[in-house]
Amino acid sequence: MHKKLQQTTKPLLKIFLALSLVLTLALSHADGALAASGGRIGGGSFRVPSSRTYTPRTYAPGGGGYYPGGGGYYPGGGGFGFPFLLPFWGIGGGFGGIFTILIFLAIANFLLQTFRRVSGGETEEVDYSSNSPVSVTRLQVGLLAQARSLQNELNHIAETADTNTPEGRAEVLQEASLALLRHPEYWVYAGSGSQQAKLNSAEAQFNRLSLAERSKFSEETLTNVNNQLKAALAKEALPPSGELDNPTRLITEGPGEYIIVTLLAATLGKLEIPVINSSDDLRQALRQIGSLSGDKLLAIEVLWTPQVEGDTLTSDDVLANYSDLRLV
Repeated sequence: MHKKLQQTTKPLLKIFLALSLVLTLALSHADGALAASGGRIGGGSFRVPSSRTYTPRTYAPGGGGYYPGGGGYYPGGGGFGFPFLLPFWGIGGGFGGIFTILIFLAIANFLLQTFRRVSGGETEEVDYSSNSPVSVTRLQVGLLAQARSLQNELNHIAETADTNTPEGRAEVLQEASLALLRHPEYWVYAGSGSQQAKLNSAEAQFNRLSLAERSKFSEETLTNVNNQLKAALAKEALPPSGELDNPTRLITEGPGEYIIVTLLAATLGKLEIPVINSSDDLRQALRQIGSLSGDKLLAIEVLWTPQVEGDTLTSDDVLANYSDLRLV
């Protein structure tokens, strides 16, 4: 009886141990994939601006203009007189008077709009609606961890950027693109993509991409979103298992550690960036997204990991979270 029970229990115990091992490995891999800190810079708005309306101003020449009653520049018959534009046309009523008024209003409106454009007192706004096309673009670059100075540059951008204005957000994209262009010797991976959406659905698409990238961080340790600067308290990064007994490992970066930088941009109109197959494609894409003007940018985000000094992003993390990137 005891022997029979032993024969039945042993296979069940083996299955239990195997399942425990698989579960432990899966959980440890998931923890490793979320081991890196992250930084974030962002801002913008997808609200449809209201159309600008102009209040017409009346032009009245000195001492003249409109005189009701029987006065005016042309006596008799009462009404309007426009000697400065139509000296041959005295208006007293009837079809001729209405026709002259329409001509005068058209000329006055033309002169008013011309004066505003020349003087620069009014700026023309882009007219777009909830059905206007919007491009939501993502560009990612994976660099060797030896490019530690890049992290310092991105930290500086986050601490000093004005993310509340279109010009400030355009400058963030420009500075981040320049920081990446200055380190081509460390480029390893890259990926790009652009999706088209209507203005009323572009915000949801942009937020999905942003949340997908942010969910790969263990913690956002430095952020500047809409001019709200937040920084987490500095923590000592825990080295991977097996390296606790090697203190020199904390000083030098291993060949299997990386920095991932993600640029997100929502722009009015159609934006196409090249598919990344080489370093030349990446260079062209960085120049293109870095040169976007503020008047076309609706929202931007720059995300990078790791952000905390001493934190690491291993090759296993890259394979787990950024498997769509290509070697360049």
